[in-house]
Amino acid sequence: MTMITYMFPGQGSQIKGMGENLFSKFPNLTQKADSILGYSIEDICLNDPRKELNQTQFTQPALYVVNALSYRSKIQQTGKKPDFVVGHSLGEYNALEASGGITFEDGLKLVQRRGMIMSQAPLGSMAAVIGATGEEVEKLLKKYNLDSIDVASFNSPEQVVISGLKEDIVKASQIFQEAGTQYVILNTSGAFHSRYMESSKVQFEKFLKGFSFSKLQIPVISNVTARPYAQSEIAENLAKQITHSIKWNESIRYLLAQGDVEFEEMGVGTVLTKLITYIKGKEKPLEIKKTSGNWTVQEKVDRWNWTHPIGSKVSVVGYESQLETRTEAIILFGHRAAIYMKGYNGYFALDEVTPA
Repeated sequence: MTMITYMFPGQGSQIKGMGENLFSKFPNLTQKADSILGYSIEDICLNDPRKELNQTQFTQPALYVVNALSYRSKIQQTGKKPDFVVGHSLGEYNALEASGGITFEDGLKLVQRRGMIMSQAPLGSMAAVIGATGEEVEKLLKKYNLDSIDVASFNSPEQVVISGLKEDIVKASQIFQEAGTQYVILNTSGAFHSRYMESSKVQFEKFLKGFSFSKLQIPVISNVTARPYAQSEIAENLAKQITHSIKWNESIRYLLAQGDVEFEEMGVGTVLTKLITYIKGKEKPLEIKKTSGNWTVQEKVDRWNWTHPIGSKVSVVGYESQLETRTEAIILFGHRAAIYMKGYNGYFALDEVTPA
């Protein structure tokens, strides 16, 4: 059975004219966005009269709204939701909103503050390194004592984005070009997804405390961990994402390991679609290693329920034949991850259950 993953792009995908057929289709949400933002989201996306669309504090809300409306339009067309959602950097907020973890309004408020905080971060720069693996990039940084530069995003097997102070990013250009890579300095005002965003992260952590998150209805793959979000991790991961590398390549490999998966890009552009094509051509699906010994009880339950529907065939310690689940995983007695099987009255400890 083919599973569908919807992907949401992040900053860099914006373009004047985006969302052209969406704002009139969803007037109520467009009006809500205007009320929250204090300006016309349709005007800035379609006309950009004040040349603001490429400024971080405007880019992020604009992309969030267009992504969200694009997703709703797709659901209207198909009548069904995807099996997984994933977003690149800013796009992760759309993935969480699509999954039901945050409302459209709360997501927009978070993104608006995130964009504002990130636009005020210390001046920095970013560059794309094309033609080297993440490991090779890290080795070059170490070899030439460029320890002031961080890897911001592992986009594909041979596309890595680095982040740091402007003079260091410029200095690294010759080194990477002499190493045979293509080196492209990006048009950004900050050293996003690096240690230089620590003050932004601290500010955003405080803002996040004013929000609560609902139960995720669709597995959301985290940029920080390249694994499905646990319900208890949402606020923590959103704060971490500001200073951590985006593990896009590993996230896609994780999804490919789930079986026959198709990917479709929401919003505007085909940046992520092109990365998927490249990852599929160069990489193998990730080998998933069980590390549940380090998970909390809630994380074990969440992760099981996201990937194993009721009726899943399983093997259970002490039973020769396969059993079939009749409930979702639950927490019993406040501390035990458990699940019930068809034909059996008692519960089974989740640690003793393995998918068949």
